[in-house]
Amino acid sequence: MHQLSPLDLTIVAVYILGMTALGAWFTRSQKDLRTYFVGGRNVGWFLVFVSIVATETSAVTYLSVPGVGFNRNGGNLTFLQLSFGYIIGRCLIAWFLLPQFMRGDLFSGYQVLQERFGPAVQRVASGLFLVTRTVADGLRIFLTALLLQYVGWGVEVSILAVGFVTIVYTYLGGMKAVIWTDLIQFVIKIAGALLAGVFVLKLLPGGWGQFLADGEAAGKFKLLETTFDPVVPYNLWAGLVGGAVFSMASHGADQLMVQRYLCARSLGHARFALVLSGFTVLAQFLLFLAVGIGMYLLNEAGEFPLPDGVRNDEVFGLFIVTKLPTGVVGLLVAAVLAAAMSTLSSSLNSSANAIVTDFYRPLRPLHSELWYVRLSRIMTVVCGIIQMAVAFTAYRSGGSKSVVEQVLAVAGFTTGLLLGLFILGSLRRPVQSSAALVGMLCGFTAVLVVWLFSVFGSQLLAWPWYAPLGCGTTVLVAFVTQSLMTITSDGKSTDAHLSS
Repeated sequence: MHQLSPLDLTIVAVYILGMTALGAWFTRSQKDLRTYFVGGRNVGWFLVFVSIVATETSAVTYLSVPGVGFNRNGGNLTFLQLSFGYIIGRCLIAWFLLPQFMRGDLFSGYQVLQERFGPAVQRVASGLFLVTRTVADGLRIFLTALLLQYVGWGVEVSILAVGFVTIVYTYLGGMKAVIWTDLIQFVIKIAGALLAGVFVLKLLPGGWGQFLADGEAAGKFKLLETTFDPVVPYNLWAGLVGGAVFSMASHGADQLMVQRYLCARSLGHARFALVLSGFTVLAQFLLFLAVGIGMYLLNEAGEFPLPDGVRNDEVFGLFIVTKLPTGVVGLLVAAVLAAAMSTLSSSLNSSANAIVTDFYRPLRPLHSELWYVRLSRIMTVVCGIIQMAVAFTAYRSGGSKSVVEQVLAVAGFTTGLLLGLFILGSLRRPVQSSAALVGMLCGFTAVLVVWLFSVFGSQLLAWPWYAPLGCGTTVLVAFVTQSLMTITSDGKSTDAHLSS
């Protein structure tokens, strides 16, 4: 067990108090849902861009992706193939779905589905979003706690601390606080990762030259895997197809991201921010993987010994607390907290938005704006408590699978279904709501069967294919169902005509 020095503790404490104070600063401007959830719709492209990147750069990215590069069993750069698909997916969203979100005065992306299909489809989609966010972000809190256990806090105490502080400043400041804290957290995260990379090279006896030579010899710089294998998550086809559909789903059908576009001043601002975020995430993944490769080389050179049974997800945390000097440790711990809290604050605000906008307000439309803001704050607290409960469950259940793969699999499980609904709703002649719901149910069943086989039998598909499977099944079955309904309706009309 490692204890933070007084200087490191001071750095972490200043960061936490600063985030809380920033949330309190924005409290006075939260008079209605427009300011609380979409920042008054007057946010420039740069802050929208930073908020997108900061939100998706969670503690999972910060701790688990270096573990992918470190992995002794084939860890390399092939993870980056997913980023190629991510860029393609964001470009498609920017030109085909984004204009729908920027029309009107929406608070939730699922209000588009209400306009196309009615309230039933809207609420089912919003409910799926809430379940996905709760599970995935509970896992993110758990992963953050894996680091903090090494500085003497303990996993359970760390879960409570991260959850409590994030709830407080999100509760107070709403979306404006989330976006401005995202900017600060983004700077801290990137600075921390770059510092870690510098110290990795400094600790390697041969420096940059050894990094390149030994990394190449160990096969750590392999980028492309062109062999198609449906059960391998990191190959070019899974990256281009699975990554593109997954990105379309996560950034086009997930309220967590859609809410950022709704804050933008214009469609052009939102579009530029979204596309630029794809290239930035690619660069971030490369940085985090390089840090992981460097830690692997340090371990092989005997400069970074590890205890038995350490998970790949925990390696970067151990590197931070055992190999970095005082002061830098505090900055890196603050960076991990920033990675966790930027995603969690966005998640809490978006989840509260979905509950109030998609469920409560349509049923109780006569309350005042201040009442809805108060309810939104209450829902922020409720969602935070539930996510902490998921983190406790993940900690006590154990398991050795990479947390980044678990989180991405959970997202791929449901977001593909939601993307299918948005595609159906984008058609000039959308299918009926009953056909859309049947399609989504069949899509969910298809992904569930594949997932159950991976858990209890032989794996059929790797997780990057979950979103394409769910989306494709939803759209195809909805079309077939609509056709059958049309044929049946035409048949009844013909019979009625003949009988008359």
